[in-house]
Amino acid sequence: MSDIPTKLAEEIAEVAWSDLKPHAQRDAIIVVNEHLDLIKVGEAIARDDTLLVQHWISEQLIRKPLQIELSNWNGKPETQFTTIIVQPFVLIKEVNIAA
Repeated sequence: MSDIPTKLAEEIAEVAWSDLKPHAQRDAIIVVNEHLDLIKVGEAIARDDTLLVQHWISEQLIRKPLQIELSNWNGKPETQFTTIIVQPFVLIKEVNIAA
């Protein structure tokens, strides 16, 4: 079996909301809290680590996008996200751009 964290690290990409919108329309976007490591979340989902994933869900550290977020991102399709695809999901974290 391949090394999942290494494979996920190689697949991290920065993607504009305009390219993520079709995934949102099929309800496949998962928002990852800024304090969680995107690769660790991807690995837990890929390995079907139900206990860890359920813990993150219960703590609202991973979740579906809120309607207000979708509206905001649709209004700013250039908004950038760091992403990893873990079929059938796309895990996203909004890129924070320092002023």
